[in-house]
Amino acid sequence: MERQSAEKRVQELHETLNQYNYEYHVLDKPSVPDSEYDQRLRELIELEDQFPDLKSPDSPTQRVGGAILDFFEKVEHRTPMLSLGNAFNEQDLRDFDRRVRQAVGDDFSYVCELKIDGLAVSLRYEGGRFVQGATRGDGSIGEDITSNLKTIRSIPLKVKETAAFEVRGEAFMPKRSFEALNAAKEERGEEPFANPRNAAAGSLRQLDPKIAASRNLDIFLYALAEIGDMGIESHSEGLDRLDELGFKTNPERKRCATIEEVLEYVEEWTQGRPDLSYDIDGIVIKVDALDQQSELGTTAKSPRWAIAFKFPAEEVVTILKDIELSVGRTGVVTPTAILEPVRVAGTTVQRASLHNEDLIREKDIKIGDHVVIKKAGDIIPEVVNVLEEKRTGEEQEFSMPTHCPECESELVRLEGEVALRCINPKCPAQIREGLIHFVSRNAMNIDGLGEKVISQLFREQLIEDVADLYRLEREQLLALERMGEKSVDNLLAAIEASKKNSLEKLLFGLGIRHVGAKAAKTLSQEFGTMDKLSSASAEELTAVNEIGGKMAEAIVAYFENEEVQELLQELKDAGVNMEYKGPKPVAASDVDSYFAGKTIVLTGKIEQLSRNEAKERIEALGGKVTGSVSKKTDLVIAGEEAGSKLTKANELEIEVWDEDKLLEELNR
Repeated sequence: MERQSAEKRVQELHETLNQYNYEYHVLDKPSVPDSEYDQRLRELIELEDQFPDLKSPDSPTQRVGGAILDFFEKVEHRTPMLSLGNAFNEQDLRDFDRRVRQAVGDDFSYVCELKIDGLAVSLRYEGGRFVQGATRGDGSIGEDITSNLKTIRSIPLKVKETAAFEVRGEAFMPKRSFEALNAAKEERGEEPFANPRNAAAGSLRQLDPKIAASRNLDIFLYALAEIGDMGIESHSEGLDRLDELGFKTNPERKRCATIEEVLEYVEEWTQGRPDLSYDIDGIVIKVDALDQQSELGTTAKSPRWAIAFKFPAEEVVTILKDIELSVGRTGVVTPTAILEPVRVAGTTVQRASLHNEDLIREKDIKIGDHVVIKKAGDIIPEVVNVLEEKRTGEEQEFSMPTHCPECESELVRLEGEVALRCINPKCPAQIREGLIHFVSRNAMNIDGLGEKVISQLFREQLIEDVADLYRLEREQLLALERMGEKSVDNLLAAIEASKKNSLEKLLFGLGIRHVGAKAAKTLSQEFGTMDKLSSASAEELTAVNEIGGKMAEAIVAYFENEEVQELLQELKDAGVNMEYKGPKPVAASDVDSYFAGKTIVLTGKIEQLSRNEAKERIEALGGKVTGSVSKKTDLVIAGEEAGSKLTKANELEIEVWDEDKLLEELNR
């Protein structure tokens, strides 16, 4: 084909494929079978291969994911992406309505929208083309994730509006995509995502766009950030304009004239939430008229013209079919409720921890009971209470065993503890759980070695302790079920890479009693090498800040064990790093920072940074992050849903910052 003809055909295919894409992913009304779409797409790929200069950034072929990135560039938002204030009950919404009326009078209306549980993003268009997509970040500066956002097929790469503009939306993972992704992860023995929101956020922050492309994400656009000369006077008009331009907006929005109508909408979707094909975690209520929004203005953190009603934790009833016992790496025997499968807050729940025998007695839980289940923080399933009125008399009392369910050793209850514990060091369950802990994210972080794979290796007697992981051979792994060449090569590469981890990762992974991730880092920073730490006395250990006598005794006892010394030597021989590689702790006197010398507590949900990232950045500036609020606390950082720690901080009149203030100070 000649170039001129090819150029014309490429343009025709663009228009046809964009129309098919819009019908399928936005309207949910495909006009052609998938085979026809695929045939046209293949034709376009062949033409672009033949005439590379005809491949444009807005081509439908660019949705499969481009080159792997080294890092995400920072993006400064032209219009800040503010967070919303929260309402948790009817009174909070009535108070919001009262404040609006006091400011603008009685002549106004609201727009109510479902609050999609995903990741807030901003999309910029110039000359009709999608040119940049970014995360919310701290509201002022986000990360450029354009390549990943292009893989979301409901985002148009080209629109019929040539003026530059910006739209805001929520990228999310539909329930069906989430279930398929987790099923695949579990098949590979990997840790599943806790919820669709985490899965969506994790997918869009992949440096390899092909991974995002494989996750089948979607998006709802909820606002025009830059209106320009579009002649739009209200939020609802802006959403209608987005529809006209081919964007996907949520169809369940509603214009409400009164707060009573708002409350009816909230009630409707509090009940209708489980029937949606995507997760929502609340309702967003906005004043509709843009001039009234402007009159109401914003605080430093959030607009005064909008509020987010947050759903209470969803509670459902199911039957407790059995109580199963598991033995952890420290020997603690934990009872787990086996439930009739039930859907709670977006996922199917079949198990819930019962923690210990005292809790079972306190809640009077019996096998066969009808129980109320909820997810703490919409993540961790727990039994709220028993419905005694539904008992038939056939329910069975449960008693904790006297001997370990794995090795039959007698269980003990240590002084001051409520848990029963197996103290047999050769208990296979403890060894297996110790191996799972060793490879976990906060420890050696060996990708591909999930619980199922560890259990398989243990069952096949290929590993008995952590040193055996570094002796695994390719042929051994290929002989196992569901282990292909690529997965084996990736696994061996991940094991090899873990040898280079800094000392604190190894120290935490070894599972020394009372030594958590924070203490492991403190010890690694202080002693520098495993040899120096393993030969330290209890007095030398307790001289380290935050290392108490009980922990020091446990560390000394651990390293005095001959089997431990043999294990460490095997790890050294395998090439596992035994030295601290991170930055040394910063003395407050050496840092010119607000945080220097201050004791700081983090509480609530921190959205823009992980808790560990926030902690590390504060400590790098000379601050000290602790877990509890006291009179010695100088500052509390309170994220969303902060609880008792925030209450105590207010009682003690301790300075409290929100997340935006923290990020502002960290980014100075």
